[in-house]
Amino acid sequence: MRGALVAFLASFLLAPAALSFRGHDAGAGSSEPTPDAPVATRPAEPPTTRPAARPADWERDEPRVRELAARLTANGARFLIATQEQGGGWVSDTGPGITCLVLKALAQQPEIGPHHAAVERGVAFVLTFERSDGGIYGAEGLLKNYESSVALSMLAALKDPGRQALVDRVQKYLTTLQWDEGEDISVDNAWYGGAGYGRGERPDLSNTQMMLEALRDSGLPKDDPAYRKALVFIQRCQMLGETNDQAFARGSSQGGFIYSPAGGGESKAGEIEVGGRRELRCYGSMTYAGFKSLLYAGLSRDDARVRAALDWIRGHWSLEYNPNMPEKQSSEGLYYYYHVFSRALDAWGEPVIVETSGRPRVWRHELLARLEKAQRPDGSWVNEADRWMEGWPQLTTAYALLAIQAAYPQP
Repeated sequence: MRGALVAFLASFLLAPAALSFRGHDAGAGSSEPTPDAPVATRPAEPPTTRPAARPADWERDEPRVRELAARLTANGARFLIATQEQGGGWVSDTGPGITCLVLKALAQQPEIGPHHAAVERGVAFVLTFERSDGGIYGAEGLLKNYESSVALSMLAALKDPGRQALVDRVQKYLTTLQWDEGEDISVDNAWYGGAGYGRGERPDLSNTQMMLEALRDSGLPKDDPAYRKALVFIQRCQMLGETNDQAFARGSSQGGFIYSPAGGGESKAGEIEVGGRRELRCYGSMTYAGFKSLLYAGLSRDDARVRAALDWIRGHWSLEYNPNMPEKQSSEGLYYYYHVFSRALDAWGEPVIVETSGRPRVWRHELLARLEKAQRPDGSWVNEADRWMEGWPQLTTAYALLAIQAAYPQP
């Protein structure tokens, strides 16, 4: 099955040039920003050198691909169960966050599910972090939003009516962490609608998208004000001058996303030069996070912000690296990227994304091929570029399982 899948993908998806770059695809047009830091690119090829993707090509192979997805996740789940600590958690000295991600993946795995003994032990461990204010987080409180968000998504995955009151409490708690009028933050403040790592910390798109995802996963009604407030912050993370009212985005047409608009704007990818002026540089993980957050916040598929983000995605396609990051950083946070990539394109709902060059991408198949190649014999995944805790195989394996599950959800 492995050989057949690789041969199939190579026919029009994973030809050598397709995954040999770390920045945006060459040939996307002269209007693309020129990276400041070194970014490896592939040579441009005329669109006519690649056959068009016929739906039957990938639909015919779908049963075998789903079988592969089931095998990869089953092997990953076995690794996670084998590495559970005596107290019920995973990497428990870091708090409940990694454990919540692992538990969500296991609860969604068909042969395991929410009633497996390992899951129940893990949930019991997480609930030792429940706080009187409604949150679920470590004693130091530095990761209140992050830990409470992944805890809420995990609780939602359990589908336990008996825990609905707890779900409601955590939902309410997360909305209190949004920067808004309750903290004397007005809508013209760059912090408005966002969430960060702690009450005293400035908001960022990573934390805000996790909060929004948790609220959506747990069934918060679409008309709740939290979505509207979050949208204000999210659009200020997009490098799109026509809808972003922040000075750093004025005149920008990149369409991708940065880390935060706070403090005059921040990108973990640094800056680029566009038309003789400096701009904050968009990159893959934040762009997919922003793209799905726009959809979660209720924007239509034809909204200018949604279309601009999709255009950026079409022009910066890669699963080998975090797109448009400087080369030395391009493998950092890669499994986080896979997770937001899969959640975002699942929310978009189209099986094929067509690159700016005209090349079709069957994103689910490409994701699976990448993760099949990277899975270790014990069923785990790990990022050798150890940053943001991705050197812990428990975390990266949870991200990989969640990414595959988003691509191939169980009925």
